[in-house]
Amino acid sequence: MVKQVFVNLPVGDLQASIRFFTQLGFRFDPNFTDDTATCMLVTDHIMVMLLNREKFQGFSPNPISDASQQTEVMIALAMDDRREVDDLVAKAVAAGGSTYNEPQDHGFMYGHGFQDLDGHVWEVFYMDQAALPAEGAE
Repeated sequence: MVKQVFVNLPVGDLQASIRFFTQLGFRFDPNFTDDTATCMLVTDHIMVMLLNREKFQGFSPNPISDASQQTEVMIALAMDDRREVDDLVAKAVAAGGSTYNEPQDHGFMYGHGFQDLDGHVWEVFYMDQAALPAEGAE
């Protein structure tokens, strides 16, 4: 069974990306950090490897897409409440990121999102389990 998840993302400026995500409250594992890559700790079991484009290309069988022009992945982060969703998106914008839509309220789920310095899409959401539609309900 899967024990951990490592998401790998190419970045144009590793140090700028580290500063950006530090402002959002993320920490980094110094054991997996050098001048070409860093390991961003999301949870105890989920990490994001930020790799400069050259290092990322060494692992990829295909050319690297420009995330500011094409969406290659959407990373979704579940939060404990709506306030945490809004807070994280506000921190991202203050740190130099951008939003791409207005917050979405679906009753049982509230979400917003941001794009980081390289254009990667980060969906941030809160899901109220008690307000989920009943199975089979139309």
